[in-house]
Amino acid sequence: MPRIVILDPLSDAGLERLQAGGLEVEERMGLKGEALREALLSADGAICRSGVKITREVLLGNRRLRVIVRAGVGVDNIDLETATRQGIVVMNTPGGNTISTAEHTLALMFALARRICPAYRSLQEGRWERSRFLGTELYGKVLGVVGLGRVGQAVAERARALGMRVLGYDPFVSVAKARQWGVELLTSLRELLPQVDFLTLHVPLTEQTKNLIGRDELALMKRGARIINCARGGLVNEQALVEALDSGHLAGAALDVFEKEPCTASPLFHRENVVCTPHLGASTEEAQQQVAVEAAELVVDYFTKGIVRQAVNSVALDGELLRELGGYLNVAYRLGLLLAQVQGEGIRRCRVRYQGEVARRETRLLTAAFAAGLLEQAMEEPVNLVNAEWLLRQRGVELSEERSGEVGDFSSLVQAEVESTERTAIAAGTLFGKMPRLVQKRSFRLDAPLEGLLLLFEHKDVPGVIGHIGTVFGRHQVNIAGMSVGREWDRPGGPAVGVLSLDSFPPAEALREVLAHEAMSWAKIVRLPPRDRLPSWLAGSQANGAG
Repeated sequence: MPRIVILDPLSDAGLERLQAGGLEVEERMGLKGEALREALLSADGAICRSGVKITREVLLGNRRLRVIVRAGVGVDNIDLETATRQGIVVMNTPGGNTISTAEHTLALMFALARRICPAYRSLQEGRWERSRFLGTELYGKVLGVVGLGRVGQAVAERARALGMRVLGYDPFVSVAKARQWGVELLTSLRELLPQVDFLTLHVPLTEQTKNLIGRDELALMKRGARIINCARGGLVNEQALVEALDSGHLAGAALDVFEKEPCTASPLFHRENVVCTPHLGASTEEAQQQVAVEAAELVVDYFTKGIVRQAVNSVALDGELLRELGGYLNVAYRLGLLLAQVQGEGIRRCRVRYQGEVARRETRLLTAAFAAGLLEQAMEEPVNLVNAEWLLRQRGVELSEERSGEVGDFSSLVQAEVESTERTAIAAGTLFGKMPRLVQKRSFRLDAPLEGLLLLFEHKDVPGVIGHIGTVFGRHQVNIAGMSVGREWDRPGGPAVGVLSLDSFPPAEALREVLAHEAMSWAKIVRLPPRDRLPSWLAGSQANGAG
């Protein structure tokens, strides 16, 4: 029974869903350092919120932990690089607190515009100062939304209902899609900033977005503009924000998140034109229950069905996608295994090409399967769909993919090319029914099984070569189970390639004798899994519906 450790408070509804899914659950909250490391070493999965810090130190050497789910959106409290290297899937629950965070953004915007906090403070101090707290309407104002994900879209929708004009910036959203949301999409942040009366941020905190709004960006904003941040601390440079408020360039700011949390002291506090809350974006009863249940369902689906959804360091993997990809995951994986053995050392560049129907599917997952096969026999640590691409690139190997929907000789074809400093190896595979087949080696066409023990060789297409190999192997008691030969030209005498399926590994003397024939160029033994043996990361998925 998989064991799940709960590292931050989770609603009862989430705990009940985990237990109903047949998982063992243990609550271990407030952990850090060695205590956290020990807790994770004894768990198959973990659920956290923002309170715990899952660092490199607590993850290193953990070969049991398979999944971490963040009950919420931001995952900057989890070392994604280390988790990915360890093959740990990290998922989040971006949908559960969308409405809650969007509403909190609007609440802070209203509070800023109508100066609600200082007005209430004045009343608490026994004063009635109506004329002092002159506000501004939101109607007719320009709102700039940076980041048009779930929360950004929800904020934009509500702002439009208030009569605001909404401008947006998101490099991964098309103009046509933004138009559907009623958002005018701008091509750069610098183009957006001078036009807005209110600016709201809804992007993750990464190396690229840290201090996204600094002195230069604040200077671009019009005098009297206001800024709201309910996303992640660190997006806005707090010192630069203080300076912009002190100078009067900005009329106000509202923050729900801070560079360092918990934050109980800041030069931004106690200002009449600043509203601050202690990270309350997701703090509604509805959001707490929704993210807890969603997190629990992600864990249950992962361990009971092999389904990966909402992954932040992997491709989303669900039953429908698995059924679509079916055996092509296995084809890509086996091509990786084959080319790793053919090419040997010094690999510097890989390219995977998809042609036909398979090119219209989620090819990134297939590319990850290829990378997993390529690295499997070269790594001490486990290699799977989560960490394979990262491990490859971490070693300086370029990995790219190309797609063409045009159908060629096969309805679907996966072709892989691996380049080293000395040569380039190419192989292509497809499915015959459910059987992975090798249909191309370099520029040669053939038909061979992608399974078992194979002898790959190149030779001149002249009489006597195949007979020579058969004679040598017969003398050494090596049985040939199958054979496929293909040539480059449509006439004899040119270069050709052959693949033999063998029932046993030939001794070194037999290979030397095979290569002694004057027509032989090279020969290589390749070991692939039997047809019915799949890697662990694929076997569970196939058992749950992939064809």
